[in-house]
Amino acid sequence: QVQLVESGGGLVQPGGSLRLSCAASGRTFSSYFMGWFRQAPGKERDFVAAISWSGGRTYYADSVKGRFTISRDNAKNTVYLQMNSLKPDDTAVYHCAAVDSNYYRRAVGNWGQGTQVTVSS
Repeated sequence: QVQLVESGGGLVQPGGSLRLSCAASGRTFSSYFMGWFRQAPGKERDFVAAISWSGGRTYYADSVKGRFTISRDNAKNTVYLQMNSLKPDDTAVYHCAAVDSNYYRRAVGNWGQGTQVTVSS
């Protein structure tokens, strides 16, 4: 299984940007679709974005489409989430995970510890 470590979160003002990283261990990283999910306080964990093995296909939740960009570097075993035009509603703990290639909104395997993103003035 792939072990995951997220980083890059922080406090940012509305309209600002952050870039999250998810470093994966294991030689099979490139064989997984990868995704980002987020969990706000008191809410369920929600799908944010997913990316195919080679990065050629990407998928987004409607709430982040046009603002967030998912990418990956298989040579570095890392998946990224560039977040622009951040809103207070984006405040959450962000997690990455391998996802089902047939249903990318479903995470499989381990979760990382997550990284906190807080959007506030």
